[in-house]
Amino acid sequence: MAVEFGRNRGSLPVLVSLLVDLGDGERAAEPGHGGGGPRPSARGPLYRGGPVGLAELISTWHAEGVTDGFHLVPVEPRRDLGRLVNGTVALVQHRGLFRTFCPGSTLREHLGLARPANQYAVTGGTS
Repeated sequence: MAVEFGRNRGSLPVLVSLLVDLGDGERAAEPGHGGGGPRPSARGPLYRGGPVGLAELISTWHAEGVTDGFHLVPVEPRRDLGRLVNGTVALVQHRGLFRTFCPGSTLREHLGLARPANQYAVTGGTS
């Protein structure tokens, strides 16, 4: 989908920030959340449903080229973090869509981004 808007797929990764409410455990996503996508909320797009449904949403958006990755934010971390890591992340890893190790020591290296030129570096000769 991003390619349809002129983005060169290899140039800049597009990450979707998504609020995640897995409070209902394994229940299917509420209408408008799962297959229909997240709902808008005051804090940003919100997915409400189970870990399996979220894995399906992630897999679908990845297959359709909507995004290169996700920034998942649990609505209630104490409740949702375990479901997110042990449920959704494990399923997405099993499908080969999420790494099982980090290749570098910085976020830039993890995302495979080139290091930008230092705007303060002195170039050329002195006057």
